[in-house]
Amino acid sequence: MAFILAANAQPGTSGTHIPKYDLVIVGGTPSGIMAAIAAARLGKTSVILERTAHVGGLPANGLGATDIATRGATTGLFTEFVARVKKYYIDKYGAASDQVKDCSEGYHFEPSVAEKVFGAMLKEDSSKITVLKMRQFDAEPQNIELLSGKIARITVLNRETKKNEEFAGSVFIDATYEGDLGAAAKIPFRVGREGKDEFNEPGAGRVYKYWQGAEGPGTTNQADNAVQSYNYRICLTNDPSNSLPVEKPVNYNRQEYVSMIEDVWTGKHTGVQMLEVTPAMMEDNRKTLAAGGITKIPGDRWGIGKITNMVQLPNHKTDGNNQHMAFISTDLPEENWPWPTSDWNWRDAFAERLKSYTIGLIYFAQNDKELPESFRKATREWGLAKDEYSDNGNFPRQVYIREGRRFEATCFFTAKDATAVSPGKRPPVHPSSVTASHYALDSHAVRKREPGKIHLDGFISYPTSVYTVPLGVMVPRQVSNLILPVPVSGSHIGFSTIRMEPCWMALGQAAGITASLAIDGRSRISDVNTEQLQNKLIDQKATLIYYKDINPSSADFKMVQFMGLKGYLPGWEARLDAPVDKQQVLLWNKLSGLKKTISQGAITRKQMLASIYLSLNKVK
Repeated sequence: MAFILAANAQPGTSGTHIPKYDLVIVGGTPSGIMAAIAAARLGKTSVILERTAHVGGLPANGLGATDIATRGATTGLFTEFVARVKKYYIDKYGAASDQVKDCSEGYHFEPSVAEKVFGAMLKEDSSKITVLKMRQFDAEPQNIELLSGKIARITVLNRETKKNEEFAGSVFIDATYEGDLGAAAKIPFRVGREGKDEFNEPGAGRVYKYWQGAEGPGTTNQADNAVQSYNYRICLTNDPSNSLPVEKPVNYNRQEYVSMIEDVWTGKHTGVQMLEVTPAMMEDNRKTLAAGGITKIPGDRWGIGKITNMVQLPNHKTDGNNQHMAFISTDLPEENWPWPTSDWNWRDAFAERLKSYTIGLIYFAQNDKELPESFRKATREWGLAKDEYSDNGNFPRQVYIREGRRFEATCFFTAKDATAVSPGKRPPVHPSSVTASHYALDSHAVRKREPGKIHLDGFISYPTSVYTVPLGVMVPRQVSNLILPVPVSGSHIGFSTIRMEPCWMALGQAAGITASLAIDGRSRISDVNTEQLQNKLIDQKATLIYYKDINPSSADFKMVQFMGLKGYLPGWEARLDAPVDKQQVLLWNKLSGLKKTISQGAITRKQMLASIYLSLNKVK
């Protein structure tokens, strides 16, 4: 990646001149990358300050199975990334190849491919974007200069030279998973879980819930300081030509995993199917395994699937996540609680601890002689992919930080913002939406296995509908030139659906455009004209409100987005070609303040909407 120095500079604290950019972006995550690209396409310069030697965040570190419930809900630069992934596999292997099939239209990809695609996108705008790696920002007061409610400059550590470097900018973007820049800027934040009494959210506070089932004994819904667990998204393969065996780690502690032995023999798991499993069935399962068979317990996973949930990626690889149905898996609850507010020395130590734990778990499942031989044999079919992370022992370089600080900004996102107001309807529509998105209210465990509990505390999932995300979740009140597209404002449960990379990419894109408009207008971030921002987002193919029958390639997309956010199209389909009826005429006249006289069935919904759309825009 070429390093492009900004044209402007200003005196540093040491008397030297420091580079000044339009945007200073802390964090080379997908959100930070998209912020820089969106701004570059509007002519603005950016510097991305990435702590590691690689950009791309979690997608470049094992999260290859894209977490989105409705494809097409989130578009813009995210779907550009997806399209480029698919094109990569087509160009390299052919349109009819297994690799193209396994990439699932570009939504599933190998870690190395994600990094290549992000790199290619950045390179196309390299005249405007500078990428500096191995730059660490620490959330300490001395590393940020605030003047009259604005950030003037920040100081980062060059991890290679061990020297401090200063960067000035017009707008600063916190694209870190932890929210370190926002914390240094003294933006109020939350860590932990709100109780149900605060926002009346499903799954709030302390909860024990069968996976895909009901809540159970021990649930109190009380607030606490617990942080949902982290893990590594491990890239495994069963291709012998590309597989490396998992070796016993130096700090191997067998006792951490022994409770899994009975789970394997009996088929015990955390799914709702356990309500139908009897002691006799579990004893019969033990006999089956002793005879060399495999589990017969409904819902039970076998082999490597008992300890990791695997989604197939191209080239016989997998995205190995924590197994939702297991008491022991790749998550390491409790021990990560200090991460959001700790320094990098502590975080690096925990990252090594988690790596050792994860490798030890796989080693235990493949080799411990108290496990059934048939189980160990099935598990040993899998190893680390030797063509991934070649500079890091073929292991992911970044911990999966599911939740760090959650800042309190001008809008606060809760479960109600993602939940239908009534069955079949939308969640509340935010007129200031900067993206649509969709994923479940989804949190991983906060505590390790507890005797007698049906699952781990806090491991939950509740359904949502496609929702809109308001600009205000990333706009703080206290600092006028700071945007927070990753550590956004919300409750633990509200954040649990926003926290997926497609949504973070879309928020990054919105942050880049917002920053550009603020610079052009010499205004505070909070004073950027929302409709102007939304028009720019739509020009960059972003979806602000989702319709099943309209996409960004439609000639009517912009009109539908504009009218949808204003309440003209509350359903899930725009139905532009349908004839307009009398009730619709009355409603749209009331919303617009116009007096359109139209005979029922005389024109289509599209024709009337277009007439109102033109009238409203003429008024402006």
